[in-house]
Amino acid sequence: MSRRFNRLSSVTGSLILLIAGSGTANAGLLGSLLGGSSEDSTTQTEEPAAPDSYNSKGTFSEPFAEPTIIVDGEAVETDEKCITRADGMDECKPAAGTMALLKDGRLLYLNALEGTENVELSIVAEFGEVSVNDQTRVLSLDENDNPSWIKPSPLDAGANPDGNDSETLLNGTELDGLLDTADNTSANDGALFCSDVIGLANGDVMAVGGTDYYSEPGIDGLPLGVAELEGIKNSRIFDEETNTWRQSGDMTYGRWYPSLVTMGNGNVFVASGVTKLLKPVYPDEPLNSGRNVVQTETYDPCAGAWTQNPSTADRSLPLYPRMHLLPNGHIFYNAGGQAFNPFGQGYDQALWNIVASFNPDTQRWNDIGYAGLPLRLDEAGLGQLSSTLNITNLSLDQVGSLLGDVLDSPTDLLTSAADLGVSEEDLRMAIAGGMRGSTSSTMLPLKPDASGNYNEVELLTAGGVPSYAVLTNPGGYLPTDQTRIDTVTTNGDEIGYESRLAGPLNQPRWYGTNVVMPDGTVMVFSGGNRDGVVAPGLEGPIRTAEQFNPETGEWTEMATGHRARTYHNTAVLMEDGRVMVAGHSPINTAYLTFVDLQDFGLAPYDGRDPSFEIYTPPYAMRDDRPKIRSAPSNLTIGDRFNIKVDQADQIDKALLIRRTVMTHVIDGDQRAIELVMERGPGNKLTLTMPDNHNVVPAGEYMLFVSKDTPDGRVPSVSAPITVVNENLACMAPTQVASDTTTSGGIIESTLELL
Repeated sequence: MSRRFNRLSSVTGSLILLIAGSGTANAGLLGSLLGGSSEDSTTQTEEPAAPDSYNSKGTFSEPFAEPTIIVDGEAVETDEKCITRADGMDECKPAAGTMALLKDGRLLYLNALEGTENVELSIVAEFGEVSVNDQTRVLSLDENDNPSWIKPSPLDAGANPDGNDSETLLNGTELDGLLDTADNTSANDGALFCSDVIGLANGDVMAVGGTDYYSEPGIDGLPLGVAELEGIKNSRIFDEETNTWRQSGDMTYGRWYPSLVTMGNGNVFVASGVTKLLKPVYPDEPLNSGRNVVQTETYDPCAGAWTQNPSTADRSLPLYPRMHLLPNGHIFYNAGGQAFNPFGQGYDQALWNIVASFNPDTQRWNDIGYAGLPLRLDEAGLGQLSSTLNITNLSLDQVGSLLGDVLDSPTDLLTSAADLGVSEEDLRMAIAGGMRGSTSSTMLPLKPDASGNYNEVELLTAGGVPSYAVLTNPGGYLPTDQTRIDTVTTNGDEIGYESRLAGPLNQPRWYGTNVVMPDGTVMVFSGGNRDGVVAPGLEGPIRTAEQFNPETGEWTEMATGHRARTYHNTAVLMEDGRVMVAGHSPINTAYLTFVDLQDFGLAPYDGRDPSFEIYTPPYAMRDDRPKIRSAPSNLTIGDRFNIKVDQADQIDKALLIRRTVMTHVIDGDQRAIELVMERGPGNKLTLTMPDNHNVVPAGEYMLFVSKDTPDGRVPSVSAPITVVNENLACMAPTQVASDTTTSGGIIESTLELL
C-alpha cells in the first residue's frame, strides 16, 4: 500500500470539504465495484433479437488494470495503484489521460501528471521537483477481452533526453539558473502531459508539445519553490509496427495545451498552447507576454518539419481550442477550449467568445460572430476585428482592411443590432453562447445532399462551463446542462452560421467525453458536477453515461460505470462498436496533497486511476447485427466500391468513422461520414467516397453499416479502411493484392473478412 494517501487527518479533510459548499454531490461511491453496473443500468427489457443479458441502457464491464509495477528494477504483481520504492518514493501504474485507437485495433495510451503521488505538502511548491516524464503503454484485447500490455520504447517517448532549453526569466544571462531549477534534471524536461495527439495519414500517432517542469523561483537542492509548467517544442511519432517512438521536427514555439487539425492536403495545423503556464513573461518577446501563443504553425509530414505561418494567421485562442476542418478546407474555431475558470489567463480572452474560420489559402482568420448568437460580425464588416486587435499582427494594412469592411457595411451593422430582440429564448441562447470551457465540441455525422456533396456541418456542444454572457470572463465554476448545435454551411469560401438549442443534459456536466457511435448517436461519458481545476477534489463525479439522439434532439440516461472519472478521463470507440472508457488523473486536492473525500460523495482523490472499463451499448448485445463480409482495404476520394454484407435488403446506411486519437476531451480530427449507397445484385452494396479530402482527410477509418429496427438503429462490427491521399507519396500504404477493380471502375475485395 502506498504511504502517500493517508497523510492528513479527517478533520483537515472535513475543513476542505466545507469549501465546496453544501450542494449535494452527484456521485456514487466505489463500493459497488463487485457485480454488474449499478442500479441505474440494470433495467431489463424483452428483446427477441437479443440474449437474456440484453440491457436497453447498455452495460459496463468490470474494471481491469495493468497487473504489474516495475519497482527498483523488479516487476511486482499487485492490485494496488502504487508501491513505495526503496528510496521512499511511490511508483504508480499509468492512467489513460490520452488514448488512441491504432490501426490494428490496439490502444495506445499516455499517462498524465506523473509524480503527483509524491507531493507531500503542495503541488504548487513541489511539482517542479517531484514530477517525471509520463509513461506510455499499448493495450491489447484478445477475442475473449483478456487484456495484455506492451511497454513502448522509449517508455516516455524520448523527448529532450539532455534537457530542455527552458525559457526562464534569466535565460541567456549570466544569472541563468540562479533563481530556477530548470537545469537540475532532465527526468521531467520532456513530459507527454498536455501535448496534443493526432493520427497521421499512415496511421502513426504524433504527440505535439508537452511539459517541461521546473521551479521558478527555486534553488537546486531545496524541495520547495514555485512550479512552472513550460510548453515544449517537440513532436514525437509512435510507430505501431515497431512499438517505438521517434523524434520529428520541433515547432518554433513551445506549446502546452495546443490543438492540432489535419488539413485536406495532409499537413497538420497547430494553434494556441501556452509557453509558460504560471508565469507567462517573455523578456525577449514582450508582446507575447500575458497570453497564450497566438502564432500558428503548419507541419509537413513528408518533410517532418514545421513552418511558422505569417502574422495574418495569428489568433488569440483558449488552450486546447475546439477546431474542426470544414468541407471547404477552412479550419473552424467553435468558441470552446480550456481556461483557468473563473479567472481566465489572458488579457485578450474576451476574443475567445468569437467563432471564426481560418483560410489556409489566404492565411487569414475571419470572425463570424459571437458564439450562439445571431449577430454576424463578418456580415457587419467586422470580420477582421480579432486579427486587428491582435498586437502581433498590427499594421496599416490590417487596420485598413477592418475599416474598409466597416465602411462598406454600416447599415448591415445597425440592422444586425436592431434585429436582436430580447426574448426568453434569446436569453437562454446568450447563456448558452460564447466561450464554453471543459467540454467536447463534436462534429455530428456528415450527410450528403441530393447531389452527393457535403456542404453542411453540425457541431454539438453540451455541458461544460459557459461564459454566462460575460465577455471578459471565459467561464465560471459550475457547469451547465445546456446543449447547443451550431450549423455551419459552406459554399466556396462563404460560410453560413446558425445556432439552436437542443434538449439539455439530464444533469450539468463538466469535462464529459463525447463519442460518436456507429448508430449515429453521441454518447457522453464521465466528468463531474463542478470544475475540478478551479477547486480540485471538490467535484462530485458523474458515472452515468448519456446518449444524444440527433433526430429527436434529446438526451437519454444510459448505463452507470463502476469507477468515477473526472479530470483527464478518456473514451474511445472500438472496432466492434463498443467503447473503451478510462482515465482519471486529478490535480492534488485543493492544490495541496491528495486528500480523498469520496466518502462524502466527492470524486476519488487517492491518486490516478489506471483502470479501464468497456461500455457495451444495447445494439452490441443483439444477435441480429449486420455483418460486413468483405470490403476494400485502401480507398481514396471519389472511389466507388462494393462491400458484401449478410442483410443487404435491410441495410440502409453506411458510416465511415475516423479512428479516435484524443486527449482532454478533444480530437481535432473526429468525424463520421455517411456514404452514398446503392443496392447491387445479391449481397452487394455499392458505396461512394466523398470527392474531397476536406471531407475525408487521409488516415485510418472504420466502416460500419446499419439497419433500422423498432428498437433503434443496429450497426455492424466495422471493416478497417485506409483513406489514401495520392498526393502524399510518403504516407502511401502498401497496395493490397485482394483489392481489385471491376470493368465498371468499382473497387472491391476478393478477401472475406473473418
